[in-house]
Amino acid sequence: MASSPPPAAHRLGETWSIGDLRIDGRFVLAPLAGVSDWPFRVLARQLGAPLAYTEMVSSEGLVRGGVRTIRYLDRAPGERPFAVQLFGADPETMAEAAARVEAYGADLIDVNMGCPVKKVCRTGAGSALLQNPRAVYRLVRAMVRRVRVPVQIKVRTGWDADSITVIEVARAAEDAGASAIAIHGRTRVQAYEGRADWGLIAKVKAAVGDLKVIGNGDIVTAEDALARLEESGVDAVMIGRGACGYPWIFREIRALAEGRPLPPPPSYAAWRSVIRRHLENLVHHRGGAERRAVREFRKHLIWYSRGRRGAAAFRRHLPQVETLGDVERALDTFFPERLHHELRRDAELITGPLARAWG
Repeated sequence: MASSPPPAAHRLGETWSIGDLRIDGRFVLAPLAGVSDWPFRVLARQLGAPLAYTEMVSSEGLVRGGVRTIRYLDRAPGERPFAVQLFGADPETMAEAAARVEAYGADLIDVNMGCPVKKVCRTGAGSALLQNPRAVYRLVRAMVRRVRVPVQIKVRTGWDADSITVIEVARAAEDAGASAIAIHGRTRVQAYEGRADWGLIAKVKAAVGDLKVIGNGDIVTAEDALARLEESGVDAVMIGRGACGYPWIFREIRALAEGRPLPPPPSYAAWRSVIRRHLENLVHHRGGAERRAVREFRKHLIWYSRGRRGAAAFRRHLPQVETLGDVERALDTFFPERLHHELRRDAELITGPLARAWG
């Protein structure tokens, strides 16, 4: 039996703003490297997400005019608001990249200050910026001076447990003119281990002025989204890995926000339909290069199969899957409709070893 939404759930659906940008709901899809291309953003938006960010885009690549970099800005017709995440460490280059994506149609620009990957941090970008709030100020200030659209930053709580700098970084960004900060509640050293520290995220919200605060980390269900929003006092919540393989989380959050009972898990037909639509859009995004798109889609198939009987055998078979037909036949074989059952949705599925292999 579907349960009724809690009384405070309506806050999830409230309209709020980042700068002058109005957003129809206090829950958004995170920027996810290798995941949040336009085919995935379209799914999230169709299922209820009011805002979805691009993958991180290299400021250096944009300024050089690299064709591969520019492809990260591809979007579906009518995708508004259009939120772009940039990464880099040089203020002038980031400012120029911001101006270019604004001209391209961006409604919101996010700066990646949370990526823990070594090759990004070695350049002074990503999580490396958390060690230098003054550098954060200079970078954000340069960007804000070049564009009219709002600029926000996405961070972690600090470099490690002995270097928790998120409050100083938030204040520096606010002083520089940033409109919002999204906080993943883990340090760089933690990567995706342990639990997100929502208590610290709440402290950041209490420590800043008008800066909008978006909390991120360990949101696996619609109930999680509501609980984190209420307990931390943030302006919105951001869903990342919890949406990988389960974009229906946005449908469930939207139902809570609109005062409706939680919908049941997707039917077998709906599950297959979304997988098919996602893959077909990815093939289109890759210019019809079917085999390339299918190889890229294998990680999504791993996520779509989480919590289903037969998933382990399916994963072992994936290296043999090369075409759309192969995908359909593999799903028929390993997940026949007669064995369809409700998904198990818990944190271990999202943050366990399989998920960490992606992170």
